[in-house]
Amino acid sequence: MTERELYKSLGVLTRSRERWEENIPYVASLLESESVKIKAKALWLLGEAGLAFPHAITGSVAAVAAFCDSADPLLRERAVNALGRIGRGCYGTVEPYWAALFRFTHDEAAAVRLAFVWASENIATVNPEAYGDYLPLYAELLHDGDERVRMEAPEMFRVVGKRRPALVEPYLEQLRTIAERDPNRVVRIHCLGAIKAANSY
Repeated sequence: MTERELYKSLGVLTRSRERWEENIPYVASLLESESVKIKAKALWLLGEAGLAFPHAITGSVAAVAAFCDSADPLLRERAVNALGRIGRGCYGTVEPYWAALFRFTHDEAAAVRLAFVWASENIATVNPEAYGDYLPLYAELLHDGDERVRMEAPEMFRVVGKRRPALVEPYLEQLRTIAERDPNRVVRIHCLGAIKAANSY
């Protein structure tokens, strides 16, 4: 099967959620492909399958996590995002790799930093307490050099604040300042959303 044909078949599988669980071992085997495009697609699909079927993905999590050390930023991005989705399905499944994710706060690739925020939001949805000591890192990302990261970083405070408002309270003033002054409209809106979530309790 050519790369194009294989990628197309993965697209079909992506749209067939009822087949995900039984195909997890097959998709995981594609992580050994020579094609970055195929590996990236497989990582994305494993993340989604792991959210839907967290116990079925257990045997493949180590293979996914190994791509966090890839020299290719796309593969790092997909691996981080996949761990977030899997961790949302079952935090215990990714717990051995969780602490190592925080190094991506300072990844050279903005897309990887963005994926880190997304992954954090996913895991914080089910385990907000785990992030209490790490929120200063997300406060740094509120001032990231990449606009997409700055737009998403406030969402972490919204997710945590909605569930554990006391953890976000020390950052409310900073969020208010950004909500008033940031030149990006989405950043301002997301900061206001984080403030509202934390103050709704």
